Amino acid sequence: MFIHNHPYPPYINYNTTKLIVGTLPPPRFSTGALLELDVDFCYGSYHNSLWLFIDKIYNLNLRFDNSKAAITQRKQFLNQHKIGICDIVASCEREKIDASDLGMQNVKLRDLIGYIAQYPNINTLLFTVGNSKNGPEYFFRKQLKTYNLKLKLLNNEIPRLHEFKLPVIASKTKLATQST
Repeated sequence: MFIHNHPYPPYINYNTTKLIVGTLPPPRFSTGALLELDVDFCYGSYHNSLWLFIDKIYNLNLRFDNSKAAITQRKQFLNQHKIGICDIVASCEREKIDASDLGMQNVKLRDLIGYIAQYPNINTLLFTVGNSKNGPEYFFRKQLKTYNLKLKLLNNEIPRLHEFKLPVIASKTKLATQST
């Protein structure tokens, strides 16, 4: 059994308003066996489309390599746009060493609700995958139940919009999910 630990702490600043939420990067990021075009940062797999799309949309001319400069470029973009990244899975066990969400077992979650409470400017969560089993939204919904919180559907068209209130800070956080 392979123990798959998340290699990165959440990337959240006090000014963060939007939070990208996924599960775990591919196991090679936990073992340090990066590919030549990987960036040692959140969503740094060259096979992950997030930074490829952001690069094209914003015409950033991002580096795709294992350099500090590539990491700095991504952090500068996130800071400028008040975006944070906090994957919900802290660790899991896997029989196969792959990046499949369905292959995760004995999943330990990060306290995403706690992070939202700690950073009160966060008002939008963007899940990388919809509410499929072992996906980030699936785990978030489970976590909401432990806090006795519920989602209120605002818009059922994709991207679906939900809202919930944290009673402690009386904030509203909108969720945008896209199911494929």
